[in-house]
Amino acid sequence: MGSEDARLIDRFLEMLAAERGASANTLAAYRRDLEQASEILGGRLAQADETARATLDHHWRSLAASSLARKSSSLRGFFAFLEDEGLGVDARKAQAMLARPKVQRPLPKILSHDEIAQLFALAEERAAAPEARAADIRLLALLELLYGSGLRASELVGLPRSAALAGRPLLAITGKGGKQRLVPISGRAREALQRWLAVPSSNPRWLFPSRTGHISRIRLYQLIKEFAASAGIDPARVSPHVLRHAFATHLLEGGADLRTLQTFLGHADIATTQIYTHVDSRRLVELVNRRHPLAKMNLAERRRQG
Repeated sequence: MGSEDARLIDRFLEMLAAERGASANTLAAYRRDLEQASEILGGRLAQADETARATLDHHWRSLAASSLARKSSSLRGFFAFLEDEGLGVDARKAQAMLARPKVQRPLPKILSHDEIAQLFALAEERAAAPEARAADIRLLALLELLYGSGLRASELVGLPRSAALAGRPLLAITGKGGKQRLVPISGRAREALQRWLAVPSSNPRWLFPSRTGHISRIRLYQLIKEFAASAGIDPARVSPHVLRHAFATHLLEGGADLRTLQTFLGHADIATTQIYTHVDSRRLVELVNRRHPLAKMNLAERRRQG
């Protein structure tokens, strides 16, 4: 395995451990998959091209669907990480290197309305306290944008300070693949952001600056998990991505349609958005019973028309 592949695999696994709380078993499995792929490709996994897919397919075609699914997940995650880190990888080609087997997609983790209320009650209490620290005010703004606008972690930490100009009802977001979209920003979020903007900034370029630029995704994950623990919620159940899932789930429960949700989340394919329909089956049944023309006819009328 090439030294560059080894270095990048280590960085990817560090991200999985810090941001997603991946278990030791998961990290070991991903390491085996990626190191094996690197060896098959002669130490050039990070520079994989179209011929790499055929090579890996040849070596792994006899694997069980579950094993192939994990290897496919390892590779897709690795190349998405390289793209997020700005390493010039053509992620769309690279992520398609290995055919994705047809296995049931796991349902996203979600938080209940009560748990969301529990998080925000503590965040608002800390931010409004006379002794509130800048970190408390920042955390409330971060939470409002994660749950209130459904941003990805990378989108949130990379927001320029100009994105929070007063009075704007929408945020212009640059998402995956450099695609831009508009997402709503609630009155609560605007208020939290204005409070945060009143705090002296160490770097006027970024909305959430750090000593070297803007805060990292890893730091964001740490902040959210630490805060979840202080709010009495298992940190393993809370992350920036879980708050994004909660945004989508609760918006759908409130009556939003899938196309609108797809736009807000920045999904290229609505099939990705459809994973959220599992959480709202009861509302959909109620909608059919209430809105379908047959629901307004009694049984006798149906028989007369039958």
